[in-house]
Amino acid sequence: MASGYRMLKNYADTYFIEKKSRFISYAKPIYSENEALQFLGTIRKKHYDATHNCYAFIIGESMNIQRSSDDGEPSGTAGIPILEVLKKEGITNSIIVITRYFGGIMLGAGGLIRAYTEGAVKGIEAAGTVMVKPFAVYQLKMDYGFLSKLQHEISKKGYIIANTEYLENITMQVLTSLELKDALIDDIAQWTNGSIYAEFLGEQMLKVDEISGAIMK
Repeated sequence: MASGYRMLKNYADTYFIEKKSRFISYAKPIYSENEALQFLGTIRKKHYDATHNCYAFIIGESMNIQRSSDDGEPSGTAGIPILEVLKKEGITNSIIVITRYFGGIMLGAGGLIRAYTEGAVKGIEAAGTVMVKPFAVYQLKMDYGFLSKLQHEISKKGYIIANTEYLENITMQVLTSLELKDALIDDIAQWTNGSIYAEFLGEQMLKVDEISGAIMK
């Protein structure tokens, strides 16, 4: 499984004015080319009267699908600058569409590149970013006598309790980074004097907020 990747956190839109031209940036996390094109279609429909709706998107954990369009701007002055910002930031599974309403003043090739680059940066800042990382998932089965101690120790050590099922016995799912897999197994054995077996269920990709470090739903 991949070691992880970076993507946009939320949908966002923002705008700025450059020499009377209005640039509106739309940023959105996506997971397929079809989803990207649907979003692009929505923006084009919303801004059917705009001078340009330029875009770039990247899809795939290895950033293998990359598309961009100048939508009538001089070649290389809009789509590629947006794409380059995404690539520089290491952001995949994301699209940025920048709508331009021409204000009557020509910006020139250099001015357009700077404007669309700024629009992409502003879009990313507005949407925020997350890391998507693999976590190891373990299942613990125990009687109620171990619950309080394990909840306390797991939380203190920075592991994550993903789910707890309360029946005749307790079934708990615990997540940890791949680097701490062995440590978790050792800790569970130590905390329970070897009474509880940590069953490995596999790996799961989860979003991690880059600022707080918290796992997102």
